[in-house]
Amino acid sequence: MNLPSLAAALLGAALLTSLTGASEAPPAQAAGAKALPSVNMEATVKAAQIDPRRAGDALTPGAKAGVLLVERALRDRNLLDAQWVDGHFGTKTVAAYAKYQKSLGYTGLDANGLPGKTSLAKLGAGRFTVTRTIGPGARVSTGGVIVNTRTRDMLAEAERLLGRDLVLEQGSYNPGGDPTSAGTHDGGGVVDISVKGMSSATSTAAARALRRVGFAAWVRSPEQGDWPWHIHAAAISDTDLSSQAQHQVGDYYLGLNGLANRNPDDGPKVTIRTWEEYQRR
Repeated sequence: MNLPSLAAALLGAALLTSLTGASEAPPAQAAGAKALPSVNMEATVKAAQIDPRRAGDALTPGAKAGVLLVERALRDRNLLDAQWVDGHFGTKTVAAYAKYQKSLGYTGLDANGLPGKTSLAKLGAGRFTVTRTIGPGARVSTGGVIVNTRTRDMLAEAERLLGRDLVLEQGSYNPGGDPTSAGTHDGGGVVDISVKGMSSATSTAAARALRRVGFAAWVRSPEQGDWPWHIHAAAISDTDLSSQAQHQVGDYYLGLNGLANRNPDDGPKVTIRTWEEYQRR
């Protein structure tokens, strides 16, 4: 091949490479343009517990963007009126989400109005992705009662912090098992713990350890209700929580005692964290 022909061939190859590279750029750009927003499930579930218990329409920090995405999706399914699309996961949004769960064929605890991993992913199909997913895990037997694996692991860590075993008097998933519990044990994440043999200081230390790992926990006395001394603990953000337990968790975040009188919290003061936040600390 003579020099002019070689130069022409090199020029043609360079031109082809340039054109090929240019033709590959748009798909990459298009993929970026189609990136979906994300819903932080941890923050959204937290809002679904706290916001319904607020006196006003204040927002749960870090949850607004995700809650808005969920509310818009519910609105577009004609499950939530537009006036309630405000980033506040209040009673209207909880009820709308429960209707959505039922539309998927869910019943019982699977339609409790708290976003679950599967239902949230289905709601977001083509609209948003889901990050920081959480779930209660399978039901297991521990200490003679039924809990889920998330609750079991939380209890084990609280025992490690406390340096002693905890005796469970009542577990989770026990609908109607104890009329004095007002339905809090009907779902997951809730246990009653014996304080037999504990001093006042030890029972308070136990409640503190439970709070540190992500429970809303209180030492209950006979003066507060028709029950003996015990510790009542509800796992924050357990997506199997009964509606009554959801309300207790929301009140705990708002500095209340988790009882019907909604008096100030009488338990040990700790930084409030979920189990997942505790593990990342």
